Amino acid sequence: MSSDSAPPAVTRRQFIAATSGAFATMSLSGCRSGPASSEVPTFMSEPPEVFPIDYGRSFLANPSPANSVRFWIESRTILFDDNSDSEPIHFYQCASCKSENTFGEKDLLYADNYDFMPIFGGEDLLIFRRYVRIMTESRPYRHLNKAQDVWGTPILKLIPAKPFTVLDSWEKIRDATAEGLPLITHTEIRDENSGLRAIIECPTKTMNISLDKKMYQVDTGPIAFPDLSKRYDPPIDCLRLAFVVFNAPHFADFVIEQPTPVAKDGTGVKVYHYSTPFSISAKNTVMAQGSLI
Repeated sequence: MSSDSAPPAVTRRQFIAATSGAFATMSLSGCRSGPASSEVPTFMSEPPEVFPIDYGRSFLANPSPANSVRFWIESRTILFDDNSDSEPIHFYQCASCKSENTFGEKDLLYADNYDFMPIFGGEDLLIFRRYVRIMTESRPYRHLNKAQDVWGTPILKLIPAKPFTVLDSWEKIRDATAEGLPLITHTEIRDENSGLRAIIECPTKTMNISLDKKMYQVDTGPIAFPDLSKRYDPPIDCLRLAFVVFNAPHFADFVIEQPTPVAKDGTGVKVYHYSTPFSISAKNTVMAQGSLI
């Protein structure tokens, strides 16, 4: 699919997947590593396959003298090809900002404003620009670049989340939530036909707790959701913006940002909106940054 075209509507059928065992290493291909602790994070309970990062203190910086912009890392998606010996690719989804007249003397926000969100991965950069109107070919919603050509080679400033605790019961999730510990989740998905697998890691922005039902429910986004049904070139083109929701270890629900009709009958004006929820098999892990009292 061309990066300048609107992605098709996403349905449950298109993304049915099965779970598998997890494996990961940290790959910083195409990015430079900034100063960070080299110590292995400490943990309590069974450790996850990928050590989580501290989302309150991890950033992606750029060396361009024109604009050494620093982005807050909002989530990361790690893509594995289980049918090859290739290293996993780490995609870093950064926080949104608004379109701006950077370093101007006045009128620092463009009148025809839009949301701006970058995702970095390997040598590539995927930028989402969301205007109030559906994008045209001259102003695409998705735009692929080589990261080096925009702000220079990215510099990752990753801080490990340590110590961290795997919350392997509802009681631990309840207590960590009540204690105000930062929560991080892993959602692992796999496509058996393609052999592609991904771990979506994100800080939990909203955690619902029912003391009556003894249940929890994570609601977090945006995250970078990968289409694992085929191999993309470059791989970063597989990503879509989504929210993830789950309340059990074996499945997750997603809703993808995509062109969505305003009218209930599906006709007329469309806007970019999170729509058409679907559910897939997944392996979910909830962690807390810190130790339970």
